[in-house]
Amino acid sequence: MKIFTSKADLSNFLNGVKNSSLKIGLVPTMGALHKGHISLIDASKKVCDLTIATVFVNPTQFNNKEDLLKYPKPILCDLEMLEIAGCDIVFNPETNEMYQDGEIWDYQLGDLNTVLEGKFRPGHYLGVTQIVFKLFDLIKPDIAFFGQKDYQQFLVIQKMNMDMNLGIELKACPIVREEDGLAMSSRNVRLSKYERREAITIYQSLVFIKENFLHYTIEELLLKAKSFYTHPSLSLDYLVICDKHNLNEKLQNDKNNAIVLVACNVGDTRLIDNMILS
Repeated sequence: MKIFTSKADLSNFLNGVKNSSLKIGLVPTMGALHKGHISLIDASKKVCDLTIATVFVNPTQFNNKEDLLKYPKPILCDLEMLEIAGCDIVFNPETNEMYQDGEIWDYQLGDLNTVLEGKFRPGHYLGVTQIVFKLFDLIKPDIAFFGQKDYQQFLVIQKMNMDMNLGIELKACPIVREEDGLAMSSRNVRLSKYERREAITIYQSLVFIKENFLHYTIEELLLKAKSFYTHPSLSLDYLVICDKHNLNEKLQNDKNNAIVLVACNVGDTRLIDNMILS
């Protein structure tokens, strides 16, 4: 496994690779890796000749500076996991390698920037598209792999890919869960033992909605699912059922393109999850 920390060195290496017409797969991450990330590496290795993982905690997508400071950065553990998984290349730059002082990014995100995560984390997706565009432009992958857990982020990147005519194939890979159903997340390590036990409520509410989707109206279904969140350590930001193509809230419980999305604060840790209902 080759490790690069500078754009110039990675670019020089890739220039030679591209001449050999190898198919390149990209797995962008912010580190603190878990089995969910490794599943993306596995997905890339199945269809690509060369798999590149990026490990970069992107400061521009944190609207809360304290959250940025708390974000785990176990780089040695991450590199070991990637090597065991058979990743070919890791790009692990410093912040000053990716950003210049006074840099401006004014991509217009549209409606996706005003709902759900866009509403609760203003500026988040502007930062996401800024760094993902930089990585796409540098690496020029054939396929980029993302996790379904960050579903709205996938739609945002999909829109940018189309708007800018980047021509990259995007893959959303299934959520990987713990044995009790909690979606794997880099933030889970911040949960206390007590909070970890309560966090399973998120998964339980999604399963309830999926299993009872045609038994109640949307309003009744969401009201019943929200009643799961009674513990004082749990604070819902949203629990909504939407059209999976545009995240417009559904008014009737037909299963066509339906997805339920949730964001919940468990103590001081904010977790997101979703489940496709179609």
